[in-house]
Amino acid sequence: MLERHAETAGWSDPVFELAAVRGARPIPPCGQAVTVETPELRQPSRVRLVAVCPGAEGWRYDFVVRAKITANVAVLAADIPAGRAVAAADVALRRTDISTLTETVSDLAALEGMSARRSLRNGEVLRQNMLVAMPLVKRGDAVRIVARREQIEVSMAGEALDTGARGALVRVRNVHGHVIRARVTGAGLVEPADMPISIQSPG
Repeated sequence: MLERHAETAGWSDPVFELAAVRGARPIPPCGQAVTVETPELRQPSRVRLVAVCPGAEGWRYDFVVRAKITANVAVLAADIPAGRAVAAADVALRRTDISTLTETVSDLAALEGMSARRSLRNGEVLRQNMLVAMPLVKRGDAVRIVARREQIEVSMAGEALDTGARGALVRVRNVHGHVIRARVTGAGLVEPADMPISIQSPG
């Protein structure tokens, strides 16, 4: 169950140290095979399990397994002021106890196009809520509208009417004066949000 959670969370090379917490309640013998139910995992460091002895004379016993979890996660290797881009060179992957941490970062490719939401200090474990997507298009910027369909690519100039980061939907006025909805794909680049689409090449 923890391994599945780690895969979903994107943890890199996780290691688990597990210890069952002994309860004061005595466990009666069971004449059949005991099964273990796994309720929804809410806190990886504290896993609740339910042992079930089936039958009319059976019983249910709740117990807790505490987990110490370490994984390779991004740790700041330098101070970064608020608003500055965060690059892979600014962090190092280190094996860290993340038992009580959430939203850690293991994939350094996820830093592309991100900046520091606040001032970050050397040695801090980097978390996703410390990052914010940098705007790649700003209101009033000249942009290039690129539409692709199969092997055909058509582009034309336009003006951004909104500010947006990668993947954001913004309004763009093309050279013909038409306002379209477009998705930000890069610095100064957008693509029509509604495909298929036909764009007349200027001139």
